[in-house]
Amino acid sequence: MKGFSVHCNEINKLKQDKLLGIFCDLAQIPSPSLSEDKVIDFIQEFCVQNNIPCKLDGYKNVLINIGAKNPQKQPILLSAHMDVVGDFSPVNLELDADFLQTDKTRTLGADNKVGVACALLLAYELARDKEIDHGGLEIIFTRDEEQGMSGIKHVGFDKIQSKYVLVLDSDKLGQLLVSGASYTNAVLKVMTKYGGHSGIDIHDKKRLNAAKLLAELVLNIPQGVFYSDETGTITSINLGTIIGGNIQNTATKIATEKIESKDYLDYFISNSVTNVINTNAQASYSIRSADVAKENELKQIIEKHVADFNYKYGDLANAEIVFSQHLPPFEKAKDDFVEKIHLTVCQKLNIEPDVASFHAGAETHIYAQNTNVSGEKFLPFLVGLADIFNMHSCDEKVDYKTMLKGYELLKQMFVEFNL
Repeated sequence: MKGFSVHCNEINKLKQDKLLGIFCDLAQIPSPSLSEDKVIDFIQEFCVQNNIPCKLDGYKNVLINIGAKNPQKQPILLSAHMDVVGDFSPVNLELDADFLQTDKTRTLGADNKVGVACALLLAYELARDKEIDHGGLEIIFTRDEEQGMSGIKHVGFDKIQSKYVLVLDSDKLGQLLVSGASYTNAVLKVMTKYGGHSGIDIHDKKRLNAAKLLAELVLNIPQGVFYSDETGTITSINLGTIIGGNIQNTATKIATEKIESKDYLDYFISNSVTNVINTNAQASYSIRSADVAKENELKQIIEKHVADFNYKYGDLANAEIVFSQHLPPFEKAKDDFVEKIHLTVCQKLNIEPDVASFHAGAETHIYAQNTNVSGEKFLPFLVGLADIFNMHSCDEKVDYKTMLKGYELLKQMFVEFNL
């Protein structure tokens, strides 16, 4: 009990700071994807108490709009998500040196409650500010980013005034991510015309083994980084799964028997049929790219290998590749206005700027495919406001001092944006 009291006292001292108080209150509310109701209630109550204009859209995303003091200037949009990776178990906060963390029983939810807290504090201060001559601040807190991105997909983009969007969801202070990779699945299939018995028919040269031919084709297809530039990896391809042979009976057994996931491969191998010349084999890939042209170039290379394969084997074997995009990219904009602002503010605050491309998905990708009320395409950027470690795990922690500095970065970026 003594240790618990010490932790409570430490957290209560931290909460005397407005930003850290908001963050701790948010973090202590479990909010799995599509179960963000209590966080929504907290934000609404905070806004009512502080005279901040706030409403919900039809999907219960939270919308905040602080009107312009100078209509001649343009507004800016901040975006963060309210859900976290985790369940409904209690969030017991602890302080270890400069790190806010949990008692290691669950995730902290700094992803993305750091972003929510910083945006809320900026709204709080701006609602009281008499000096900043600004063009308005729009804020969207979305649901379900971690699981299906359904919240951002239900946003009424045609009601948003802003063109520039700061998505407050990166994990490193000073980071400005200016492009992000798409996510495309590719399924490669090889089918042969004649199967047979692995002993009796093995001499027949027209009986080609689909699993063997798939391995041949996979060997020719690129793996790993396909293209990179000064911002990092831009286009990559990764082989996810290879399946071949007569595995139907084994798959049926796995469905009815209690086989642990770590034993799947051994179970398949020990129970697979080896006396059949395989006629069907498949491989699955993920392709990520922040450059549409480079992704298309990679796809064309794969398609060329498939075409060459089909020419080589004629009517004895056939291969096909099917691409399906699950998340579109957001490509680097030619407009570097926000990038220059970020660099200027980082220099003023002695923060190391890190302008890069990131090789994963975020809500930036959805913004980049849409337009605002004026028909302008959104220009999104992923912004880091704190150093967060071990996200999505029970060891997740955030350096609270970097969070304080991150808020200053955000506030000064808003000021600089409106100069």
